[in-house]
Amino acid sequence: MLVRINKADWLIASGLTKVFRIGVVSGLLLSSLACSGQARVIEVLADKDSRYKIAGESKPVIIVKAGEPILLRLTARRGKSWNRDGSIHGFALLRSKDRSKVAGWDLLLRPGVQQFALAAPAEPGDYEVVCTVICSEDHEGMHLKFIVLP
Repeated sequence: MLVRINKADWLIASGLTKVFRIGVVSGLLLSSLACSGQARVIEVLADKDSRYKIAGESKPVIIVKAGEPILLRLTARRGKSWNRDGSIHGFALLRSKDRSKVAGWDLLLRPGVQQFALAAPAEPGDYEVVCTVICSEDHEGMHLKFIVLP
């Protein structure tokens, strides 16, 4: 028996298949990094009081080696305001010397826990993580120090 599918349905189905494949590959990458022991897990809380927090630290600082694989686990809690797209906080890595963004490190966070498989910048030096979503009147204070060692 031959089933006919119109072009619009075929395009939707093929698009969903591609999205599914990308999701599976991304999931496999995340799980392989996490299970292999190669990626270091770094947990950060983007809190509702417009502050980044790391358990056990009064002033949050992340220290990594250049090029080190990282599994960044971010927990985001909704503050007083958020973007129309539903993102409640941002997590962007800037070079301290010129405030330029590091490619691949401009993340938008939704409520709850999200994980990102990343590599630390190859260039040693001082960096800063900033929130890119106006999350409250205290938004300007939402940053943390990020140090890349050789």
